[in-house]
Amino acid sequence: MTDPMLLKPDLAEFRYALYCRSHLMDLPGPPQPPVSLYRDKRSAELHGVRMWPSTFTVVDLAGDDQP
Repeated sequence: MTDPMLLKPDLAEFRYALYCRSHLMDLPGPPQPPVSLYRDKRSAELHGVRMWPSTFTVVDLAGDDQP
């Protein structure tokens, strides 16, 4: 990164992935990467419900439901 005021993110800190599941709206296409990564589940859910109220999912990348 060239801007010294921007810290490079530590990806290990971002446990939750937000996916927009456009295939639920009959929008075909290849599998998509997550829209964003989050440190906490609640933030991911709030973003998802505001952007895609019925077609989002939050995935725990650590594989469990508890932090």
